[in-house]
Amino acid sequence: MTDDRLVTPIAPVGDPGAAASAGPVAMDPFDPSCAAPIPETERVILGHGSGGRLSANLLRDVVVPALGAASPGGVLNDAAVLDVAGARLAFTTDSYVVSPIEFPGGDIGELAVNGTVNDLAMMGAAPVAISLAYVVEEGLGLEELRRITASAARAALAAGVPIVTGDTKVVGRGAADRLFVNTAGVGIVPDRVGPSADRAAVGDAVLLSGPIGLHGVAIMSVREGLEFEVEIASDTRPLNALVVALVAAVPDVHVLRDPTRGGLASALNEIAASSGVGMVLDEPAIPIPGPVRAACEMLGFDPFHVANEGVCVAVVPAGSEEAALAAMRSVAAGTEAALIGRVVADHPGMVTIRTLVGSERIVDMLIGEQLPRIC
Repeated sequence: MTDDRLVTPIAPVGDPGAAASAGPVAMDPFDPSCAAPIPETERVILGHGSGGRLSANLLRDVVVPALGAASPGGVLNDAAVLDVAGARLAFTTDSYVVSPIEFPGGDIGELAVNGTVNDLAMMGAAPVAISLAYVVEEGLGLEELRRITASAARAALAAGVPIVTGDTKVVGRGAADRLFVNTAGVGIVPDRVGPSADRAAVGDAVLLSGPIGLHGVAIMSVREGLEFEVEIASDTRPLNALVVALVAAVPDVHVLRDPTRGGLASALNEIAASSGVGMVLDEPAIPIPGPVRAACEMLGFDPFHVANEGVCVAVVPAGSEEAALAAMRSVAAGTEAALIGRVVADHPGMVTIRTLVGSERIVDMLIGEQLPRIC
């Protein structure tokens, strides 16, 4: 079992301030020099932005209670669905702080547009408009900003969703890390379509639209200066066309979720917890590219925890999985779609996986910080 406890590092002799400045780190249970583990409850650490258990704790313990009556509450989905003048509108907002801002397969501009389109699509919505706002650090090259803006425009055209408004702010050196991007998006949800994280039901099929792990490994390869025999590029892409095909074939899709921060494991655990069900996955059925698997083994990562930006999880009613898979595979973004598991009544709130050797193990949420600033 994993443990989300953190420990303050021991300072070297003669440097009493080092531990405080270093911040919490993951506990090594095999290191006899480790101090007693203590939870971090007083300050934000990078792990709070990982998309895993610490992120969930931050929302549960700080953000949601503080919003109080200003927030309608309910299930935390990728976007809110609002009834406006007889129409069902999906509304989402997001901020992008990925480092580096250009990486194999994409950049922060393309990522921001695709991520916003996908958050709307995960509610079954047809995106109709997005906004794009910049926080630019003094010193960023104008040519680099021009490239990223052109990339965002190309992504919007490819997704068929216009950028209709935006904003630009400039801050001093050191007040940001080159460029942060904020977006918002609006979409229209068709009648009879209502996916939500709390709708998974016993017997449902769990589908995955494509291979996992590409985005996270691509970012890490640049960040750490790693070179692999085969270049690993981010999978960032829009998923709205795939969702249109899916809901046309299976209007009553129970859940849609894009497993970005925290990876596939965190997304499935969130669904299981929200729906009060268990899930059993089939490890051989989950598409993991060979280079991603090799990189994760070398770096000590679990590919189920690595971020993705171009795949989605779909939970569909029992008996509809073949129609759903055929629809997903008919679109370029879903040619490798696969049935990866089932929703079960056993172990509610927990995800397990049947391994290649026939055993079964728990698939837990990401604990702590694996790859901060991944999107």
